[in-house]
Amino acid sequence: MKELFGVFIKGMAMGAANVIPGVSGGTIALITGIFERLINAIKSFDIAALRLILKGDFKGFAKHIDLAFLIALFSGVAISILSLARLFDFLFINYPVYIWSFFFGLILASVYFVGKTIEHWTWIVVLSFLIGFIIALSITFLTPATQDENFLYLIVCGVVAACSMILPGLSGSFVLILMGNYQLVMIDAINQLRFDILIPIVIGAFVGLLGFSYLLSWVFKRFRNQTIAILTGFIFGSLGIIWPWKEEIIQQFGAKEKVIGYNWLLPEINLQFGIAIGIMLVGVIVIWLMEKMAEKKE
Repeated sequence: MKELFGVFIKGMAMGAANVIPGVSGGTIALITGIFERLINAIKSFDIAALRLILKGDFKGFAKHIDLAFLIALFSGVAISILSLARLFDFLFINYPVYIWSFFFGLILASVYFVGKTIEHWTWIVVLSFLIGFIIALSITFLTPATQDENFLYLIVCGVVAACSMILPGLSGSFVLILMGNYQLVMIDAINQLRFDILIPIVIGAFVGLLGFSYLLSWVFKRFRNQTIAILTGFIFGSLGIIWPWKEEIIQQFGAKEKVIGYNWLLPEINLQFGIAIGIMLVGVIVIWLMEKMAEKKE
């Protein structure tokens, strides 16, 4: 029970990360030591699992898919997303520099703690890191699409966002921004419980998680160092979108205004800057504590 409660807390951390544009739930899974277990549990929804259900062997089915782990984790994710959507909406409007500073500290520390798990740095590992960094940095400068409530498009949003949510360094929320549906899905649909939006997103997310987990598991087992390197590059490259001092570039789409990019600024040395640096250090310490807890468990 104590282990499952720990998994639940990690799920809440993943859920919180997935609400924030630029922050990846997969990063939290990786640095808290549950990434491989999560991928393996998701991909265990296979023919063998179906046979166990058809035979009525529900105990065997639960063990095969690591059901207790998945329930604890995704309960934490769901509760976190539902409870934090309103809070983050408030913080981004009223204290944007401080909330971005906290997550900048989280991601900055994640680069070190994820990268240090690479066992051997070879030229191909370094190249993998650079590829991940360049891809993530390029995504930062893409122009977001307009909002679209089409059922099939929402399913595609669910597929893409779910894949990026479990991919460390690539934010599912930021992908939704690029696809034009972040406000619709992560804020409006959750706060207003719009099931016409949430149902196709959930369908797409399930399909995306199941399919992508097979690919990630296969790659992770055969090319572990290269995979971690490219994921570390993703994390490092995502720092640009999380930089606290930036101005939003806003464009009007009909009756709606959307953020289509940012002008990055250098901070002024004042009280706000000092507080922001302190909050950034808190983010670093949070990741450091997570790493120490994981080491203690091992």
